[in-house]
Amino acid sequence: MQPAVDDVSLSVRDGEFMVLLGPSGCGKSTTLRMIAGLESISEGSLAIDARKVNEVPAKDRDIAMVFQSYALYPHMTVADNLSFGLRRRNVDGRQIAARVKSAADILGLDELLARKPAALSGGQRQRVALGRAIVREPKVFLFDEPLSNLDAALRVNTRNELVRLHHRLNATMIYVTHDQVEAMTMGQRICVMNKGKVAQIGKPLEVYRAPADAFVARFLGNPPMNILRAGIAQREGCRVATLGGSELSLARWADAALPPSGDILVGVRPEELQLHEAREDCATLRGVVSAIEPLGAETLLMVALDGGAGDVMARLHRNIAGCIGDPVGLSVPSEALYLFDAVTDKAIPATDVRAA
Repeated sequence: MQPAVDDVSLSVRDGEFMVLLGPSGCGKSTTLRMIAGLESISEGSLAIDARKVNEVPAKDRDIAMVFQSYALYPHMTVADNLSFGLRRRNVDGRQIAARVKSAADILGLDELLARKPAALSGGQRQRVALGRAIVREPKVFLFDEPLSNLDAALRVNTRNELVRLHHRLNATMIYVTHDQVEAMTMGQRICVMNKGKVAQIGKPLEVYRAPADAFVARFLGNPPMNILRAGIAQREGCRVATLGGSELSLARWADAALPPSGDILVGVRPEELQLHEAREDCATLRGVVSAIEPLGAETLLMVALDGGAGDVMARLHRNIAGCIGDPVGLSVPSEALYLFDAVTDKAIPATDVRAA
């Protein structure tokens, strides 16, 4: 049986906003629950402020957790929900009142303190859940997909509130999500997880621009990176990747250890593809339009490549017009290509960095 979390090694800096990102079942929530003390650790160690806490009960770890389901007490008012944890810890009443007022001011809950959760909207309930964590003044905030139950507009607003809250409190926050937009816009660093393991850790744009493997490349990006299986051929002293009737120059990988023949994975992001323009530094992928998605600000074009080489998605200008079945050519700048090993999925770095 495969473990839920396998050999995860991760350091979060003091005051950092770290995002654990990955698909359902990748182990990110289990990792968070182990940090919180809600799941036991079978091997290894967990330290907070250089203090090993493997055997420390969850209530004594000085951690506040915000759940996806809000987990509010329905029979209590907002004020009572905010103060309940402090009262359980026998905090002085005047200090409780001051902390509750401060959290209410930060989150705009002043007019809601007398209401019960049933009288609140989803966004207001989420703010109460955040406020309950804030009043604790913990060493670490843990967020387990807290925005999943909110509608699209409210998710954007609450996302921005969380970023402002982090800057205001300068607190250490670990945030779990499967939404790569949340990860890119909120995290100072992101930890991409896959099948219980850490796939890559880094700043959002660094991971986006230099994915460690094909999984990270596909997962981080909307629409995801196009990754196609291609052959390798030799043309006038330069290796090329062959995709159906198209050939892509691999000059940037001139000194890389590529297989002399066989398959390789070639990646290109949808925003890098353009309708065919004759340029020396571009190759052309040819095929027919298989789907069109006009989104207002942009148009997504799905193209089935000639020779059964696969489908690619292109993110194009909003005024692009076309019909399903139309023949089309897409230009691919050589500097926009990514290569991955067809067996291991690991990225193959370009050796000609000047052309990158």
